[in-house]
Amino acid sequence: MDRDLFEHYIEDQTRLGPAPEGAFTGAAGGAACGDYSRLSLRIEDGRIADVSFDTEGCGATRAATAAVAEMVDGATPLEAARISIDAAADALGGLIPAKRHAAQLAADALHRALQSVACSRLSLVPAPAAPPKGEMAITPAPDDRHFPSNATPERVAIAMSGGVDSAVAALLERERGADVVAITVKLWADPETDATKACCSPEAVLGARGLAHSLGIPHFTLDLEEEFRRRVVDRFIDGYASGKTPNPCILCNGEVRIAAMLDLAERLGADRLVTGHYAGITEDEEGPLLVSGADSAKDQSYMLAALPPQLLSRLSFPLTQMSKDEVRAVAERHGLPVARKAESQDLCFLAGQGKSGFLRRHGNLRDREGAVLDSAGHTLGRHRGHHNFTVGQRRGIGVSADEALYVVATDAVANTVTVGPREELETCRVEVRNAVLHRPGERVDAVRLRYHSRALPARVEAETGRHSRLVVELDEPFTAASPGQTAVLLAEGAVVGHGTIAVASS
Repeated sequence: MDRDLFEHYIEDQTRLGPAPEGAFTGAAGGAACGDYSRLSLRIEDGRIADVSFDTEGCGATRAATAAVAEMVDGATPLEAARISIDAAADALGGLIPAKRHAAQLAADALHRALQSVACSRLSLVPAPAAPPKGEMAITPAPDDRHFPSNATPERVAIAMSGGVDSAVAALLERERGADVVAITVKLWADPETDATKACCSPEAVLGARGLAHSLGIPHFTLDLEEEFRRRVVDRFIDGYASGKTPNPCILCNGEVRIAAMLDLAERLGADRLVTGHYAGITEDEEGPLLVSGADSAKDQSYMLAALPPQLLSRLSFPLTQMSKDEVRAVAERHGLPVARKAESQDLCFLAGQGKSGFLRRHGNLRDREGAVLDSAGHTLGRHRGHHNFTVGQRRGIGVSADEALYVVATDAVANTVTVGPREELETCRVEVRNAVLHRPGERVDAVRLRYHSRALPARVEAETGRHSRLVVELDEPFTAASPGQTAVLLAEGAVVGHGTIAVASS
């Protein structure tokens, strides 16, 4: 620690005071630790035009917060987004471990203020300076391998979750010469959730921010929790309440997170949004379409199927030709701490807690006894609530029989669960609701009815556009088409439509 710097910032009154009018404020700390840091930023013409701060607690917190306030005054939001905990500590000449919390509080306060900036509608880059009167502005174009010294590299935004896939995607973009900025979405905060297993919790955001800063990449957090609850979680709960098995990840990607990150990317001056998904993009005569990634075991095109094609031209998937093992190998070569990080197998808002408990706490779907029936309507046993079951389920039915039984249907109104042998689940005809076709139905040649299931030959008779009801005819039977899940329509391997499974019949 540099004692002179430390004393200078403790005594610095320059930016001490209340938040400027119209400022974006972030705060960290409080009663639990006894130290508190607050930073307020006013943005004007793409720059931080005014900064104020306040602190409580130890002198180190005061010094670190004052130092960060000085660092960002006059900076662009992108420049401020590069400031890490280490940078805050270095501004004081370093901090001993016992005082490092001060740098963390100051950095956290800054990035919470930047989070508010990111959630605004402001442009976050300065407008280009006007050329002298009578002269024409010229923007040099980069070549394929390097950027001339007087050119600006292509800027891209990376959707960074804190996992190995997005980290490697960021590395690949940086290696090809792009100016990379990281965006992490915060979707859910729940004390019952195991935050270490969730990709969008406040803890995951901190991990992603630390990873981005370790790569020298500026980082922004985008708080979408309110919209996520309304458009994804509430519909997930409503789906189970009505006897369906919804797929919230497709809804989130298609309607919430990708579009919001693209909007922020544009306001940051980025040409594209890059993600670590295992998927690809192809072009036909009408424009871009989604296709599978090379690693069939990791292909995520199904989960991205609800993305509007018009967004695909602004997306990039650098992992499209890579396998998971290859991605981990790249991460290990670069010494990334997430190289062997385990993947979460749960929905982000269910991580570490059971579905039944979640539905009870957030949707008031409480257990209530009902009948387990066979297809003839005979009672075989009792259950504790239809919402605990999904079509195709075999385990946990609670009925003894000479043959394996599967859930064939659930009835939310009667609170019954119907079970039967596997053959009762087979279907050759699926009715889909709220369907979207990006290409004419006559081009559809296959459908996927479940994540990781293989594509089945199929036919659809419908025109391009939206359809309240659509019938998909299968050329071979499929087992357990679950109402509420997504049917993804394909043409020569490209995603050309999707809809929600409503009814399956033989």
